[in-house]
Amino acid sequence: MTQIAIVTVSDRASRGEYEDLGGPAIERWLRRVVTTPCAFIRRIIPDGLESVRDVLVELCDEGGVDLILTTGGTGPSPRDLTPEAMQQVITKELPGFGELMRQASLGQVRTAILSRQTAGVRGRSLIINLPGKPASIDVCLNAVFPAVPYCLELIGAAPIIPDSTMFG
Repeated sequence: MTQIAIVTVSDRASRGEYEDLGGPAIERWLRRVVTTPCAFIRRIIPDGLESVRDVLVELCDEGGVDLILTTGGTGPSPRDLTPEAMQQVITKELPGFGELMRQASLGQVRTAILSRQTAGVRGRSLIINLPGKPASIDVCLNAVFPAVPYCLELIGAAPIIPDSTMFG
């Protein structure tokens, strides 16, 4: 069974001061699109280099997760360090994911150029950083998800089969 982890990166959500909207938005989107049986793992962690790095390493190396989708921590504020943590974790960066997400997002919001999403591979795990807002998550996933099944195949991860009516 394919294992998918959804990691919300937010100081306020991790303290219970703010409702996590990004994580549930990702899971809803995936449940609508993916036909493969999947096990979902959810985490809410604080912003910061070590917190993000450590959970990504744990999910990849100990958990054997096939796909990790993070939400949050990709902006320019001082505590937004998800991309920096990614650089410490991945063995191969896939910059085309971030480029396409920003391009798709610019049609919705002019400040998309401030986003620093990226993607990369660690072992048999694909990690994709997504923005924190649910509407932006949908735009980004719609843009990049057609490449996800093939990428998982190339790295030897468990397969994901999307609904064929979603991406032609």
